Amino acid sequence: MRQTVFLLLTIALTLAIGDVTDAERPNVLIIYGDDQGSIDMGCFGVKDLKTPNMDRLASQGLKLTQMYSAAPVCSASRVGLLTGRYPARAGQPGNGDLKTEEVTIAEAFRQSGYATGHVGKWHLGRTETINPAGQGFDRWFGHLEGCIDNFSHFFYWSGPNRHDLWDNGAEVHRPGEYFPQLMVDRCKQFIDRQSGDSTEDQPWMLYWAFNAPHYPYQGTPEWLEHYSDLPTPRREYCAFVSTMDQYIGKVLDYLDERGLADDTIVIYQPDHGHSTETRAFGGGGDAGPYRGAKFSLFEGGIRVPSVVRFPGRLPAGETRDQFITSCDWFPTVAQWCDVALPKTKLDGVSMVDVLAKNAPAPREQFYWQMGGGRSPQWAVRRGNWKLIGNPRDTTPPQTQQVNGGQLKEKLFLADLSRDPGEQQNLAGEHSDLVIELMKLREQIISDF
Repeated sequence: MRQTVFLLLTIALTLAIGDVTDAERPNVLIIYGDDQGSIDMGCFGVKDLKTPNMDRLASQGLKLTQMYSAAPVCSASRVGLLTGRYPARAGQPGNGDLKTEEVTIAEAFRQSGYATGHVGKWHLGRTETINPAGQGFDRWFGHLEGCIDNFSHFFYWSGPNRHDLWDNGAEVHRPGEYFPQLMVDRCKQFIDRQSGDSTEDQPWMLYWAFNAPHYPYQGTPEWLEHYSDLPTPRREYCAFVSTMDQYIGKVLDYLDERGLADDTIVIYQPDHGHSTETRAFGGGGDAGPYRGAKFSLFEGGIRVPSVVRFPGRLPAGETRDQFITSCDWFPTVAQWCDVALPKTKLDGVSMVDVLAKNAPAPREQFYWQMGGGRSPQWAVRRGNWKLIGNPRDTTPPQTQQVNGGQLKEKLFLADLSRDPGEQQNLAGEHSDLVIELMKLREQIISDF
């Protein structure tokens, strides 16, 4: 089945690309943050946090004010980004492995002649068939579990303590070396290898999955000092976000230095909202007016700050307020890069016209699911109406939550145009709409 999909993809690719040469095709850098609050970027209006390099991308490109993650948890969110499919459709609505049969953005781009690289966090499986190499990445460097200590590179947070740093499948030991700097070094090495320093000169797609500001909060001493007047945990969280921004800036500067900035699409967004787990000191992130955080399908768990830059193809310094999701990046960058999409059903849609021309969003609805089993948390949005089933509110520190933040109401309906903070449950007032949205959900999941 998988070989058939690749054959069809190759045929479609040949027809789609025509006479386009590699030299005319842009590079792609997708930077994916980890556990970041809905407004935690300077250009989104937060006053106590500095992110000059993320803001630089916004001023040179677009700020996306209604960007949604595909899930409020790490692995499922990455599944949505990499496959362009609802994580539940792709078989992973929670934390766990990416199924081997799924076709990733890396596989599509590699099939199209792109060099593909992964740097940073994976969190989608450890075996050879589902690690980055098994999912389409030519070269990869980073950790396979959900988080590591940034100096020892050990995974300490569940199960046995174990070392977790890998270079193209080989375990490597770099004790004491700061992981953000190791990632920057590897990003530069990958860029150099593809961009004129060797016979491999070809367009490239690099997925840089930054492990910040996910716990452990390990920002640099300079940023901790800068935020010394902030209370814990905001101080530690902001220091790690600004550290991430600083190291992102090093790679953006390198693109400038190498003369590649005008030929490279750069996307930044985090995987979902900020964490309120005990290991994150109970919080630190800022969801602004939105309710919820990581693990919740209220807006604060899935609405994230995002920016995109593509010189010459996108205007600079503008804002897009349309409804966009992380599943949309796959078909969007594929259209920009003349890459054929797989024949499997995608839930993402191309946002090229939205981004370039400020056209209306080509979608009206989306489906989220958090976890499996008989009663998962789920949400469906159609237009400005959003219905959450088995809602969970992770706004306060989880140590203070009763029953993990599970609400007594089994259904929560909000009109996001009037109540973006989802404070008022309208399910009782609009029972007919609740029924419609529940039928829409059944229709969507019946196709999985």
